[in-house]
Amino acid sequence: MTRSLSNRDFLSQIQAIFASETCLYIVKRSLQAILTLFLASILCFAIIQFSPGNFLDTLKQNPKITSKRIEELEQLFGLSPKKDLLTISQQYLKWLWQAIQGNLGLSMLYFQPVTTLIGQRIRATLELAIASIILTWAIAIPLGIIGAVNQNKFIDKFLRVLSYTAQGFPSFVTSLSLLVVAQICSPLLPVGGRTSIDHGEMSAIGQLFDILWHMILPTIALTITGFAGLQRITRGELLDVLRQDYIQTARAKGLPENRVIYVHALRNAINPLVTLLGFEFASLLSGAFIAEFFFNWPGLGKLILTAVTAKDLYLVMGSLMIGAVMLIIGNLLADLLLKFVDPRIKLADLK
Repeated sequence: MTRSLSNRDFLSQIQAIFASETCLYIVKRSLQAILTLFLASILCFAIIQFSPGNFLDTLKQNPKITSKRIEELEQLFGLSPKKDLLTISQQYLKWLWQAIQGNLGLSMLYFQPVTTLIGQRIRATLELAIASIILTWAIAIPLGIIGAVNQNKFIDKFLRVLSYTAQGFPSFVTSLSLLVVAQICSPLLPVGGRTSIDHGEMSAIGQLFDILWHMILPTIALTITGFAGLQRITRGELLDVLRQDYIQTARAKGLPENRVIYVHALRNAINPLVTLLGFEFASLLSGAFIAEFFFNWPGLGKLILTAVTAKDLYLVMGSLMIGAVMLIIGNLLADLLLKFVDPRIKLADLK
């Protein structure tokens, strides 16, 4: 009897989880994501295919490659000199069927599966970009709060000048400047790469610190251009909240200023900032490109640039789909985090 009751309780808990607002919202967004990815794949495939030339055009100019070899490559990669709507539709449907099965095609440039190439590089890009987001928020949020609390004072004016300067500073100039610093401070700071030569001989903790050591300069390069906008948004949102009547009421009740700012004001001001996380997560793929290029970081940025230059159809498509998936996941995580930060928000009202 007791065992049957416990089983009923377990089943009721499972049913409650699947019937909860959060679970239903995730299912709804997942179904929407399938349609979004489908439409995005059609658009991306059409743009790539209707652009002039293809991967084999360069090979055709090489006298060492015979026409028979060109025909073999055309059959292998499903390419055709014809670019009519029917041919492109057939190529797309073939790629889509393989993609549904988890096969994004064979890279024309590397002769390796696209999933393998992306899987080898995406970890390095995520490491760098996530580290830069954490550092950006750790710097921007406190500076935005300091600026809002000390509105129009010297510290606020100084921070605004600092944010304008950082925001207007090109990323490549920042990266080049940090490379100069690395050369001056050598060997204290690594010039490029993700690991040292003797990385494989280190212990697990040593390998971790080796990667973190190599991440210092590229992470700083991404953070310098990223914290300025977030700092200004934090300052503006907090100033708007501090002018609200309930904040004045809390102060009139004699609550400590720190409690008013960090408990009442910041909790409401942070909602728009959480929404930005979705877009920041989506920009992981492209935002780290400049830092990866200058610091020789083995991420997706350099791989995508090479693929676009060589017109590697399937590698470009795979990269674009990864970017779309990251955008969808980022927005979903931002909505769930917004619900966690402010339980008053209903997921059904989020667009």
